[in-house]
Amino acid sequence: MKRSFLGDLYRRYVLYPRLNLHLKGRVLDVGCGIGDMLSYRKNTVGLDVNSLNVDFCQKRQLEAHMMKPDVISFKDKTFDSVLLDNVLEHIEKPSLLFKEIRRVLKPDGILLIGVPGIKGYESDDDHKVFYDEKKLHALAQKNNFNVNQFFYTPLVKSKFLSQHVRQYCIYSLWSK
Repeated sequence: MKRSFLGDLYRRYVLYPRLNLHLKGRVLDVGCGIGDMLSYRKNTVGLDVNSLNVDFCQKRQLEAHMMKPDVISFKDKTFDSVLLDNVLEHIEKPSLLFKEIRRVLKPDGILLIGVPGIKGYESDDDHKVFYDEKKLHALAQKNNFNVNQFFYTPLVKSKFLSQHVRQYCIYSLWSK
């Protein structure tokens, strides 16, 4: 399990520094994958439903835990920030997960969500729901969150990039 050289450079020097600007305190990375954010940012804990990912992270001395769908096995108000980076689109009905996220977030906590643009969404057969800004706003409202800000990677909001660049993502910053 390894990233390409260019993918690693992009994550380490562009994406993660940009995401880190919006994260604070102790962070929970839900769907941590192979632990790239865990290794980049200290004070970050990972959860994943894939035991191979969790084992890989643990072998790298990263704090990662197995997660049952829609269950976060931490105490109430444990985290200052929660990250869902390219995870939400894999979940058909995320309301139970959002209830758990609300529970483990501190009162002034931050939820940072990244979803793929059109090209990225279409490139993975496991993607179940496509989100744009309007759908993210509706989802936040339905689950008692507020969307405070949108930003886009790798550059700016762009319909062209969304349609032609698999790595293009929409990020939204939510609060309770």
